[in-house]
Amino acid sequence: MIRLAASALALSLLAAPAVAEPVAYDFDKSHANLSFTYNHLGYSTTDGRFGDWDGTLLIDKDTPANSSVEFTINIDSLDTFWADRDTHLKSPDFFDAAKFPQATFKSTKVEQTGENQLDVTGDLTLRGITKPVTLTVDVLALGDHPMAKKPAAGFAVTTVLKRSDFGMDKFVPYVGDEVTVTFHTETLLSEATN
Repeated sequence: MIRLAASALALSLLAAPAVAEPVAYDFDKSHANLSFTYNHLGYSTTDGRFGDWDGTLLIDKDTPANSSVEFTINIDSLDTFWADRDTHLKSPDFFDAAKFPQATFKSTKVEQTGENQLDVTGDLTLRGITKPVTLTVDVLALGDHPMAKKPAAGFAVTTVLKRSDFGMDKFVPYVGDEVTVTFHTETLLSEATN
């Protein structure tokens, strides 16, 4: 009887549909931008971007909670379109890029909050300080890329950080403590997946 039950269980497992694994996608850096804005003295909004970054993205279309992302940003690639300001922002007053050359983000939870929207929570490490951060992710497109002829996904990502949480409180509150981070990107099914 035990042997029969074991055999039946084994057959049912073999007959069960395979659970899909998350699939790797590569960032198309020619169609991506990692930018930020902050308020300057109430008179203007200052814009900046990071030009050098890399990431690993795994997408599970059927079960988004199984998806994940890891990201590394080269702080020295900061560009606010004004060289003297860039030098100051990379100094110990702010990012201290010489001591902390990279920022990293590693997701810990992906939650679908709407038909085409996700909340991606993870650990952001900036200036040697790690804090939980939630990214709002709008899925702009998910399907076959008409030019690349392969599966693709497009995203618009936003979050608001308090720079003082990461040891950068210089000139607060005159220069805004809240920094809005925006990331637009296209991604393509990884060559390694094909």
